[in-house]
Amino acid sequence: MTLRGCAQQLRAELSARNQEYARARNIAVVHSRGDPPVVLYEPAEDGFSHGNFHPTSYRAIVARPEWRKRLQKRHAQAREALPRNLRPHWNELDSSCSSDALLMNIFCHPKTLGDSRVWVLGEEAAGEPQFGLKARVPLVGDRADRTEIDMRLGNLLVEAKLTELDFQRRTCEVLESYRDFVEVFDRRALPRRESEFCGYQLIRNVLAAHAMECSFCVLLDARRPDLLEQWYAVMRCVKPAELRTRMKVLTWQELKTVLSADLRTFLECKYGI
Repeated sequence: MTLRGCAQQLRAELSARNQEYARARNIAVVHSRGDPPVVLYEPAEDGFSHGNFHPTSYRAIVARPEWRKRLQKRHAQAREALPRNLRPHWNELDSSCSSDALLMNIFCHPKTLGDSRVWVLGEEAAGEPQFGLKARVPLVGDRADRTEIDMRLGNLLVEAKLTELDFQRRTCEVLESYRDFVEVFDRRALPRRESEFCGYQLIRNVLAAHAMECSFCVLLDARRPDLLEQWYAVMRCVKPAELRTRMKVLTWQELKTVLSADLRTFLECKYGI
């Protein structure tokens, strides 16, 4: 199946599941333009619940200013695809296809980090999660790229994916502007499409892990073998052996097995995980 085919198939499944999820719970939703449409939820007027979130997770989010701020991340396609007449500003985490919302549903739940079984992420994953962390990835000439990290958990950096098409592409000139690019990657072996390198987000996050002396994990869906293939294509081009040992991948389905029963039920009903 093509990259677009895998993403579209999962998007269609999530659309159907969330329409049924909302109908069964009498939650009002709206739909984006496009085929299949994306289901969007609005926060409740009382500010203490949101249809896109597990109730316990959402209460924990709104109680923490640094987590609550993440809810205000604007939706990149709001102007083109979302119904502006119903709400002036849609946020990314209102979307049923948001990988950031899925990430926060899991890691803001009080039982998740209190459970020692989350060792599946590695022993370096300790402490309180930070979302949307602005890392400083060194560029040539004493400058830095303020790369956004989806989540930092102790000494682990996490990139979360769900229905995104791919990991983006950039030209050789862009990648060579990173100070450590040539040291870290075998440029000749990196996957390319015409004049652009594939897996830009992965390359940038590996460089962030290298600069910060952290590990790096890609969290993706088992129904997206295309994304898994893209990750392995980039990971095998990491030259330093010690850095390569700090690279890992985990599926939402694998992570689900060590979560609390209420979260497992939520993930099954809403995401098919």
